[in-house]
Amino acid sequence: MHGNYGCDMRGMLSFQILWLLSKREMHGEELAEEIAKRRGVKPKAGTIYPALKALEENGVITGKKKGKTIVYSLTAEGSRDVKRAVVYFCHSFGDIFESVG
Repeated sequence: MHGNYGCDMRGMLSFQILWLLSKREMHGEELAEEIAKRRGVKPKAGTIYPALKALEENGVITGKKKGKTIVYSLTAEGSRDVKRAVVYFCHSFGDIFESVG
């Protein structure tokens, strides 16, 4: 399985953003905090916001301004892409987790 899933699978940030947004809408700071819980390191604004912009340009997320905050959510395409990306990720890396677990 190989294809464009709206994110660069070599860089986990885009995958994590899509996966988190598949759970609920979030603004950039919320995403950074959720990613920090999983990685132990909070991505800097100079990292997360360019990733959000690229995902938005790819049509897989959309941002809606609520007050001074932009809240991001998946588009229909993004919802399909995150499901395919999860399958791809499990197919590509599942045996690694099984060998560790």
